[in-house]
Parts: sequence; structure tokens; C-alpha cells
Amino acid sequence: MSIRDLKTYDLIKEEELKGIQSKGYLMRHKKSGARVLLIENDDENKVFSIGFRTPPSDSTGVPHIMEHSVLCGSKNFPAKDPFVELVKGSLNTFLNAMTYPDKTVYPVASCNDKDFQNLMHVYMDAVLYPNIYEHEETFRQEGWSYKLDSADDKLSYNGVVYNEMKGAFSSPEGVLDRVVLNTLFPDTSYANESGGDPEVIPELTYEQFLDFHRTYYHPSNSYIYLYGDMDMEEKLCWLDREYLCHYEKKVVDSEIHLQEAFLEMKELEMPYSIASDESEDENTYLSYNKVIGTSLDRELYLAFEILDYALLSAPGAPLKTALTDAGIGQDIMGSYDNGIYQPIFSVIAKNADADQKDNFIEVIENVLTDIVKNGMDQKALEAGINYHEFRYREADFGNYPKGLMYGLQIMDSWLYDDDKPFIHIEALDTFAFLKKQVGTRYYEDLIQKYLLDNTHGAIVIVKPEKGRTARMDAELDAKLQEYKASLGDEEIREMVSRTKKLEEYQSEPEREEALERIPVLNREDISREIDPIFNEEMNLAGVPVVFHEIETNGIGYVDVMFDLSGVSAEELPYVGILQSVLGIIDTENYGYGELFNEINMHTGGIGTSLELYNDVTNIREKVFKATFEIKGKALYPKLEKTFEMMGEILTASKLNDTKRIKEILAMTKSRLSMKFQSSGHTTAALRALSYASPSAKFKDMTNGIDFYQKIVDLSEHFEEEKESITATLINLTKKLFRPDNMMISYTASKEGMDGLEKMIANLSERLYKEVPEETPCIIHCEKKNEGFKTASKVQYVARTGNFIDNGAAYTGALQILKVILSYDYLWQNIRVKGGAYGCMSNFNRIGEGYFVSYRDPNLKRTIEVYEGIVDYLKNFTVSDRDMTKYIIGTISNIDQPMTPATKGERSMNLYMNKVSADMIREERSQILDATQDDIRALYRVVEAVLKADQLCVVGSEDKIEENKELFKTVTSF
Repeated sequence: MSIRDLKTYDLIKEEELKGIQSKGYLMRHKKSGARVLLIENDDENKVFSIGFRTPPSDSTGVPHIMEHSVLCGSKNFPAKDPFVELVKGSLNTFLNAMTYPDKTVYPVASCNDKDFQNLMHVYMDAVLYPNIYEHEETFRQEGWSYKLDSADDKLSYNGVVYNEMKGAFSSPEGVLDRVVLNTLFPDTSYANESGGDPEVIPELTYEQFLDFHRTYYHPSNSYIYLYGDMDMEEKLCWLDREYLCHYEKKVVDSEIHLQEAFLEMKELEMPYSIASDESEDENTYLSYNKVIGTSLDRELYLAFEILDYALLSAPGAPLKTALTDAGIGQDIMGSYDNGIYQPIFSVIAKNADADQKDNFIEVIENVLTDIVKNGMDQKALEAGINYHEFRYREADFGNYPKGLMYGLQIMDSWLYDDDKPFIHIEALDTFAFLKKQVGTRYYEDLIQKYLLDNTHGAIVIVKPEKGRTARMDAELDAKLQEYKASLGDEEIREMVSRTKKLEEYQSEPEREEALERIPVLNREDISREIDPIFNEEMNLAGVPVVFHEIETNGIGYVDVMFDLSGVSAEELPYVGILQSVLGIIDTENYGYGELFNEINMHTGGIGTSLELYNDVTNIREKVFKATFEIKGKALYPKLEKTFEMMGEILTASKLNDTKRIKEILAMTKSRLSMKFQSSGHTTAALRALSYASPSAKFKDMTNGIDFYQKIVDLSEHFEEEKESITATLINLTKKLFRPDNMMISYTASKEGMDGLEKMIANLSERLYKEVPEETPCIIHCEKKNEGFKTASKVQYVARTGNFIDNGAAYTGALQILKVILSYDYLWQNIRVKGGAYGCMSNFNRIGEGYFVSYRDPNLKRTIEVYEGIVDYLKNFTVSDRDMTKYIIGTISNIDQPMTPATKGERSMNLYMNKVSADMIREERSQILDATQDDIRALYRVVEAVLKADQLCVVGSEDKIEENKELFKTVTSF
């Protein structure tokens, strides 16, 4: 039987999708009205997703709370958290759910057929038959609830989404994004915050929450997507038989309405919070935002991605350069958001002053007017088109399955027009059209129509306000205590009782029969084979080369590596600066904008990075190798150009251009500050590890808090330091970029080796020959136990230590412990009961271990939870089924599908870290053969980590001040 013969579905459209080597089918389930889309190809990494159009009518965050809650048990899978059980015990390659401004999607992916079917089953049951109607506790745990532990305690709010959004609303970028969206579409559902505004979330009632599910979570409002190599007819029959046939078609009013264009631009100012010791000067965000047609316009959708590159995003782009030259802001950013019905093009000046607003608008509009009059830079357009087309054809989404990313892009049109799901994933004709328009007036006319003449726009200014977080927290506290004071004794007893009942519900062990309903694979389903390692050592033109022979669809991936061992500790921050500068500063033959365009016209991109490789055969001495790397990728015929441009960047950069270096320092400072806000957990964990680990200290000095502090200092004293900075950078290039200090990692098929030796010889010829005096890098570590105060309302609490230093040993079972802690002990105590959004742990071969929380309302309580891990492990007892689940979840993390580039990178990492195939086999066996006794024995590892007593917290100034006795130092960024 073929898809066309199925009686329960209508086949609406089928299409050859040449750009992604697939066949697409658009269908509709006859009885329920469910929309169905199939993409058939030979990709073993199969994807299933069910999505719903979920326009919010207010900012209580009900779509977001629903997304969390439906995954907390359902009719056929009544366990309290089937999602976590799947994470622990499936071979998924992706498992999550996401809330957007207008839709909620539930995607899963797996390469294992049996596992894929299990994931589909649990997710379909979760969205259509969730246990939210039987368990109000789910709503109170995931959304919000009053928390009152005793009649004498203060009343507070708690809830996972509530705390997550407190963290999201602490970021000025988050505030800006939200206000732009709300301001541009005041008469549509985009005027509301689908994730939830923490001030409004507590207005949501349980009944309203249930009504939202009744209204929108119906197959008639659904978008079902299947991708990959599978029996599509069998899957469609299963969906019909198990779920869709039980529903009648109904009208669901979930249409996303068009916002009528404004007659004139709007303007809005909004405050955001900064810490009490931060300056309000040069801390404002200015943004210029225009609505660009709709996402149903196939050409416009991509054309503005090209214009975003050519006008704004590329280094040296005219808007970025003009605003920087005018001294407006220290970091010019932009975005083109085409994931909503009416896309938004934004120009943002960060670290500006509010009184620069008029000048900001004037500069933007003058630049655009000049471009319309005199024409676009054709090379910039061609580079932008090649940049995006290369990525489209390469389809390398890192750790994310291709099918997942295609499915999300399909929703950019399918959500708004049932008949147009394929217009953006079948993009070859669109690229061809856009190439033909270069040299015509097409792009200039788009700028005139959508940017200059378009009144549907807004100027949004986000201004700093000192102590805003503390003031709002105090106001909320007063409001809650006033409410508590208004309650009678019986009402207070009831509130205490409800708090206790929720905690009891959360602490109740899962019923075995409920857990057993969730399908689990067997250990026998898992191969003992390890992924192959592709490393062939050779010497080409006198340079050591490690070749990774992998089929790459005609793309060569080159990584040129320079040893940093001759750089002194004092010079390390300047290595970080050099890495930030190279590639975005003028060279002898190109302005930096021309350089970027030249690279993107001919290659898939060139970038620099600092990498670190720990020698696992020499752990006690903490031996590691650090490298400065320049990486490029291109089709084989363009590799010569790639090497030529690498040589230009390494040896011809004008490092005495102090004006440009000053701009790059300001931008680097801005981006690091954003990283600390959005990834406080990785920042805190790295900093705490750096108290005792030379390799972590190296990372901190070149890309962490230490580096940031150095950048701030150099920026503040730039005029006095500029000569010294340029001299140091020039000296470093001569010290590093020498043929005798270089090795190369190269990933390609055998065919890609043609001409490689000559290209390497040509690069070597350009490099510096003089061997300088090297200074050994001696890094001193010191335990600081710091609290870093921010304007955030949540914490990132990291506790770290080296367990090998304290007498324990590494074993593969520690990879299982990561899964057990992250989805059992830490999940239950820090997320479920503590209300934090996330919690993680890690243990590596060189003995580094850490525990860290993410968007956590607590601080001291979290540290106490970490301290409790030792006893938890000493008493660890689970069923054989659960033990198998943990092992499968661990292997799932290890056996992620890899792109050709990732296979090459993994092979090179193993080579540089001196990890042999035998070591990986031994680790895999230790995982597959692990017993409960092996897990119990790991209490010694955790004891050893905690014994180091290394603590770093990034979080709210009030919470850190309240617990300052825990720290040796309390400071701000």
C-alpha cells in the first residue's frame, strides 16, 4: 500500500524537494482535520513533531506553562514525569518542546526504529490526553503557586516557568526583544508575552489553564510532521488508529491575524534593571525596527536575510560602520526575525545614551538613502547570497538533527497558509532568483519600500534603572505580605497545607506500574562498537597533518593550529584579544569589510578560536596543550583561495589600527557581558574550576571573567595602553604564526587531497620564519570562592573540584552518574522542589567535576542539595529496569549522529587529548556493564569534588549580599 491509497487521509500536494534531496507530501486527516506533512528521504535520524497554533490572549504565559505541563504524565503514561523518563532511558537524538510567540511544538528524533515509535507514542499521548485535568499539582509546580511553609513564614511565589521567566526578564536583550514584538503588533496576539510575564503569571487560574488546552490542543488545530527513512504508511495508519480517529473535525479559532500597518512610526521607552554599582551612562539600548511584509513571500523572506548581511551583520557593513563612526553605542547589532507572520528587521545600538536617539535615526536613514541613490555594494550582496546558500546546501546544524531544523523552518509558512509548507525549504530557485537581481534595482527598491517609506515600525529604547530589581522585589514582597495579612487563620492554615501537599506530591516516589508503562529498550539493543576514529598522520611540505578521510559532499574542512606553549601567562589575555581581532580588521590588501565579503564569496567561512587539549596520559601533572586555530571550509576547487585568505589574516592584518582595535574591544566587552547574563551557569562553573585547574584558568584568562576584567581595564585606559596593546599583538603574531609552530587538521574525502601539499607550502612561505625567545606559560591558581552580583532575579550556583586530586579515579560509570543526577536527584530537588529552570553536573577524564544550577531562585538551599548527593549515592537503590534506563540514556548522549565536520573534529580532539580507541572501548564497557554497586561507589568521587570546596555564584545582588558569609569575595562584573 502506498501513501496515496490510504483511505483515512487526503493527499493534497506532493513535491520533489531537490534542495534537500527529499520528497514532500502534504496531507490532511479526513476525520479529525489534522494537518500532516511528510518528508521522505534516506536520513536515518528520523524526526516526529506535533505542533499547535497557540496565540496568547494575555501575558500569563499559559502556552509556556502548558508546554511544560502536558509532559508531566498522560492517560497511557501516568508517571509524573514521562519526559524525564524518556531522557533517562531512550536513544533520542532530540527530545524537547518549545513555546514560540504563536505556536507550541513538540519534536522528537531518534535513529532507532523501536525508540522512535516509543517517543511518538508518549508525545502524542502527552499532548492529547495529559493528566493536567486530574492533577492541579502539575499546574502549581510548572506554572505558579503560593509558597508558605509555616504560618510564621513569609508568603512567596514559586513555579518552574515563573522562575524561568524571572531570569529571562532580567536580561536587557530579552526585555528589548519582547517590547519590540509587543509594540509592533498591538492589535494581535503578538502584543502578549507567550512565555509569561512574571508580574502577570500569578493572574492565571487553573480553570483558564485547562480551557486553553481544551481550545487549542485538538487535532483540528495540529501540525503533524514526519521526516526521514521510515515506513510512512505504517506511521500514518498508527496515528489514525491510536489517536486521530477518536476526534471529529472542529473549528478552532487560532488564526494569526495581520497587524494593520501604522500611519506613523511608534516610539516607546522601557526600563531595565542594572546592579546598584553599575553606571547608567552608556548603558542604553537604541533600536530601529521595521515590519517586512509577511513570511509567506518566498523571495522577500530570503532577500532580507541577504540585506541583513550586506547592510548590518557583516563586519564593515555600512550601517554598522556609520553608527560606530558616529560614536553611537559600542556594539552595533541587528537581526531579521522571519519566524513570525510579519518578519521584523532591527538595527540595535548597545551601550549608547538615550540622548543619541535622534542622531541614531538620522544616521540609519541617511545611510539607507545614500545606498538607494548610489547603489548597493554588489560584492556584499554576492557574498551574502553565497554565505546563505553554502549553509543551506551544507545543512550542518551542529548537534541538531537536520529534520528538526527543516521542520521548524516549514512552520515559518505552513502555520499561516495550509497550502504553503515547502516554500522556504525548497530554496534553490529562490537563490537563483536573488543572484539574478544583483546589479538591478531590486535590492535598492526593497530598502526604499520596506525601510525608508515604511511607517510600520517602532523606535524602542531600553534604559537602565539602578536597583529596579530590588525595588520590584520589595514591592512584590510587600504585596504578598499584605495579602497574607488579609487572610484569616483558617485560610493561612489552608495555604500552609497546600504548600505541604504540593511538596508531598513532588516527593512521592513514582508508582512502579506507572513507570513500567513507559517503553524502554534493552541493553542488548545497544551496540558495543565505538564510532570509528579517522586519524591518518602525514607530513606535507614539512608540516605535520592529521587527515580525517570522510565523505563530505565535496567540502574540505581545514583547521590550521598554532601551539601556544611559548606564550607567557601575562600575554594570555592578549591572545584572547588577538583571536577577537583577526578577521575583522583591515589587512594590507583589503578593508575589513572587503575581507569578510571576499571570504564569503569564495568559501563557507573562515574563523579563529582558542582551543585547549588536556593530556589524559599525564593527568597528575595537569599537562595540556593550548592552540590558536584558524578554521575554514570550502568546496575543493576553492580551497586554494581559503588558504590564501588565511595567510592574509595571519600575516597581513594591520594590528596598529588603534581606532579599530578600540571598537573591537568595546564589542568584545559587550558580547561577554551578554554571555554572562544568558549563560551564567557555564560562566560560574568555569570560574570555580579555575580556582584549581590550570587549563580552566587558561580559558578564564582568554574568554571568561578574568578576560572580561582585562578588557574592561584596557578599554577604560585605552589611550595610555594603545601602543602597548598593538606592540604586544604584533609580537604575538610573530611568535605564533611560524611554519615550525604549526600543524593542520584536514577533513575531506581522498579526492580533497589533490593540491593540498602545495597549498600548505604556500601558506608556510607567508608565515614568519624567525624563531623568537619563548617564555614558558606558568599559570598560578588560587581559590577565591566569589559571588558576582548582577541585576538578575535568579542565581547560577556552581560547586566544583578535582576528584583525582582528592584521591578518586575516573570511570565510565561517571557518565551514568551525570544522567542520574541531572534527571533524578538534582532534577527533583533543584528543579521540581526548588523551582529552578535547570541543573547540570559533569565529570571528565582529568578529574574535573562540577554541579551547577540554572535560573535558580535559591542559593544556600542549592548548596545544601549538592552536599546531599553523597548520602543519596551511598543509599542508591533502583530496579534493574531503571538501571538499564540510565545506561541507555547515557549511551544516547554519547552516540549522537555526527555531520562530516563533527566526525573530523571528534577524531582530532581524541588525537590531541591522547585518548585512544581502547580507552573509549573500556569506557563504553564500563557504562554498559555498570551495576548499582558501581554507582554507589561513586559517592567517593562526589565527596572528593565537594572536599575541594570551590564555589562561584552569579546572581542577584540581594541574594548574594544576604549570603555573603559563603564567599571570600563579593563583587560585580
